[in-house]
Amino acid sequence: MKILSYLWKTIGPRRVGLVVMCVYTAWLVFFYRYHWVDGINLLIHEAGHLIFSPLAGISAGGETLAVLAGPLLQLAVPLYITFRLWRRGESTPAAVSALWSAESLMYAAESMAGANRLALPVIGDHSNNWRLLLDRAGALESAEQIALALHLLASAAAIAAVWRTIRLESLRTSE
Repeated sequence: MKILSYLWKTIGPRRVGLVVMCVYTAWLVFFYRYHWVDGINLLIHEAGHLIFSPLAGISAGGETLAVLAGPLLQLAVPLYITFRLWRRGESTPAAVSALWSAESLMYAAESMAGANRLALPVIGDHSNNWRLLLDRAGALESAEQIALALHLLASAAAIAAVWRTIRLESLRTSE
């Protein structure tokens, strides 16, 4: 704890936050595993299913929409928060939220990669959403390749969020 206190006093809270963002981003990009942030993502994901579940009884297309609503809401909520913060000019909170958006996409990618293994936690007795969706789309055998592409996209977004924050911080200190 002494080192954190020293860093806090020496380089300031903004830069300590940047270091934390950089370390977290590196972990996400290279070593991502299900963790506490994904619990939040899972709650939002399940809320999407709950909100659109009345459509499931209407038609077969309604069932697909109800299943797809989980991952879509899980991705839309952090993106919406990022957009709102960015519009208000709150660059650092927007960057943290953008990092959350990227992390949420990584969680979706991890879930998609496990479509055949059912590796991540699910709520209730249903199976992996991506297994159902990819099977209906005829792409179940490509689940891991699609998931890798999504992970790479999320990695680029996370790195861009941190890079932008570093640039903004360097502009602040040069003024």
